[in-house]
Amino acid sequence: MHDIVLISDPRVTSIAVEESGEALADVRGVLAVDSRLADAEGAYAHLRQGLLARLEDAERQLPSGYRLLVVEGYRPPALQRQYFEEYKDELRVTFPDMSPEELHTAASRYVSPIEVAPHTAGAAVDLTLATEDGVELDMGTRVNANPEESSGACYTAAPNISAEARQHRDILGAALQGAGLVNYPTEWWHWSYGDRYWAMTTSAKNAIYGLRTLP
Repeated sequence: MHDIVLISDPRVTSIAVEESGEALADVRGVLAVDSRLADAEGAYAHLRQGLLARLEDAERQLPSGYRLLVVEGYRPPALQRQYFEEYKDELRVTFPDMSPEELHTAASRYVSPIEVAPHTAGAAVDLTLATEDGVELDMGTRVNANPEESSGACYTAAPNISAEARQHRDILGAALQGAGLVNYPTEWWHWSYGDRYWAMTTSAKNAIYGLRTLP
C-alpha cells in the first residue's frame, strides 16, 4: 500500500484543468440515494452529468440483485475545507510529532485538500453496494471509515476483510471501472471521473472538471 499515489501528490496537483462547463445534475430519481449526509440544499445528491451517465451504465453492469447506493456527491468548498481541517486536527492529537507537511499528507489519505478535491468539482461520488430492496451489503467497513478506526481496512485492496466483503468490493469495482471511473485506493467507496486524480490514473492530458458552485 506504500506505492499508492495520494491526491496531494504533485503528480496529481500539477495536472491542469480544462473545464468542460458541464452542469451538475440531481441524481435523485435516477439512482438510489442515501440520506445520511443530506444537506438542506441537496448538494450531496448532485454530480456532473457525465459522471451520472457513467454511474447509470455501471449499475446496468451489476449482476442481478445488486444496485448502487449513492451516499455523497458534490460537496461545497467550505464543507470540504471543514472536513480536511477537522481530520488534520484529529491526526495532530494522535500523532503530535508529525510536522505540518506530514499532517497535510496524512490527512489527504482520507480527505482531499480543497485545492484538488474532486467532490467540489462534482467529479467524485461516495457510494456502496446494496440489494434491490436497498439493504446495504458488507463491504468490510462503513462508508467513510478512516484508516485509524478501521486498521486500514478502508483501503480498497486491504487484506483484513472477509471473503464476502472482498467479493462485494470486486463486484462494485468491476462495474465502476467498466464505466470509466477510477478509485481512490485509500477509500473503497470513493470513485471519480474527470478530475485530476482520474487524469493521473488514466494518463489523460488534463482534467475536465474543476471547482463548481451549486446554482
